[in-house]
This record gives sequence, structure tokens and C-alpha cells, in this order.
Amino acid sequence: MKNPFLAAAFCLFVTGISWSAKSQEVIRLQSCNDLLIQKQADSMKTLLQSKGFELVKEVSITMESEYEMPVIVPLTEQNWYQFIFIGDISSRLYEVRMYDWDERQVIYQKKMWGDVDGNIISYTYKPAFSEYHMIKPLQVNKKKKKGLCGFFIMMKKVR
Repeated sequence: MKNPFLAAAFCLFVTGISWSAKSQEVIRLQSCNDLLIQKQADSMKTLLQSKGFELVKEVSITMESEYEMPVIVPLTEQNWYQFIFIGDISSRLYEVRMYDWDERQVIYQKKMWGDVDGNIISYTYKPAFSEYHMIKPLQVNKKKKKGLCGFFIMMKKVR
């Protein structure tokens, strides 16, 4: 090719197609089934429903140790939300970080295996603006690196 600009654009185009095809294979959301986690989730939902919350979203997710699993949720200003993450009981560390639309961290919670309710992280949040938020749960397990079960619940206070 005689035009160097055209050659460079073609290379970037081919590289972009190759990179795009690879990136689509990276994350595949898969559900999981853990009876203990399901019982804990059902108990938490029952408790919060008795306190005036309604279920908005729940999902079981297969996770990998030491990798965050992003969950994006739309939140409406001035509403109270309750978020619950339940991790695999054999994991050693559980963390949840929550970011607003401007990527500011608004929530951080950490639990260890030995804590009283170690595999459950629960918190309330009232957004100042109606916008999307990203929640990133993580768990660390030294024995099981893949196939960890996690459960995410989002509830909203009924007015």
C-alpha cells in the first residue's frame, strides 16, 4: 500500500476485530446452585420483607477466587435500597465495593471467614441522584479457585 495512513488504519481495524472477538469470550455469567446459600438468601429476604422491603433483583453467580463480578443496577434518588451479597462458606475473605456513575466509591465492606455472619455482606444505601451504580462483590478462596457460588440480592423500601 502506498498510503501509510491507509495501511495503519487497516492494521488497527484488523487488530480491533481480533481483540473484539477475544474480549467477547472473557466473561460468561453462569448461575450456580448452593442449598446453604439459597437458605441464607431466603432467610434474608423474609426478614427484610417483614421490615417493609420488596425484592427488586436476585441472582446466583458462579465466581472465581480473587476476581470481582460487576453487577450494574439502576437506582432512583431518595429511595432506600438494601443490598446483600452471600459468598461461598469456604471462602476466607468477602468484599463488596459500590461505585456511583462518576466512579466514586460510595460503599466498601469487608468480612472475614471467622466473623459472626462472615459470608454475608448486607448494607443499605440511599442514592442522592437517579443513576446507575456498579457493585463489585469479590471472594477469596485458597482451595477452590473456580466455581465459587455467590448470591446477590437487591431490595427496595416500600413507601
